[in-house]
Amino acid sequence: MSAVNLYAIRAIYKFEMARTGRTLMQSIISPVISTALYFVVFGAAIGGRIPEVEGVSYGAFIVPGLIMLSLLTQSISNAAFGIYFPKFTGTIYELLSAPVSALEIVVSYVGAAATKSVVLGLIILATASALVPLKIEHPAWMVLFLVLTSVTFSLFGFIIGIWADGFEKLQLIPLLIVTPLAFLGGSFYSIDMLPPFWQTVSLFNPVVYLVSGFRWSFYGIADVRVGVSLAMTCAFLAASLAIVAWIFKTGYRLKT
Repeated sequence: MSAVNLYAIRAIYKFEMARTGRTLMQSIISPVISTALYFVVFGAAIGGRIPEVEGVSYGAFIVPGLIMLSLLTQSISNAAFGIYFPKFTGTIYELLSAPVSALEIVVSYVGAAATKSVVLGLIILATASALVPLKIEHPAWMVLFLVLTSVTFSLFGFIIGIWADGFEKLQLIPLLIVTPLAFLGGSFYSIDMLPPFWQTVSLFNPVVYLVSGFRWSFYGIADVRVGVSLAMTCAFLAASLAIVAWIFKTGYRLKT
């Protein structure tokens, strides 16, 4: 087995991270402002009508959901654009012909996208802690869900970047599928507040498990058991890894 080319991984990773500095407004500032606006609008408009949810003030209750919402969208966006741009400019062929393995390419691009998302999540967490009293009962679990979600959806974004054959398609799945699922995944409410039928329907939404597990790490309350949330996250991670492996094995939309 050949050794992992750490130099190649570091070079691609540093290039992708440097792009964050050049697009600081789009990569960091804009998502933080958007999340703060969500927090102010939903916290003010709904928080006055729902003082507490399961013993937690509504303003604090929505913080994990807001972080997860931003994490999903930014992980997908960063990874999708990161791999699509070399395809668009044609430099993907130089990358594929270089002595760089599929594993090293994926680790570089997905690692950079996940790093950006984790940093963004921590910035939003720090911003929220200045606005509402927060507590993190299980910090290790919080970090685990933060990293797992970032890596999983960065892989998903990587797949979208390979699949897309135009800039408009980069936003198609996030806008039409991921964002609605995130809003309906308990980001701003507990699914226990829904009628029984819609509670059952919500359990088919994978985002419910992500938000529930992440919120449990803060307050010890969850819509589904934390073990189930972790298992569902790992299952989606495994599925994304399998699809990425198939893409490089078949050359799907890489060599044409």
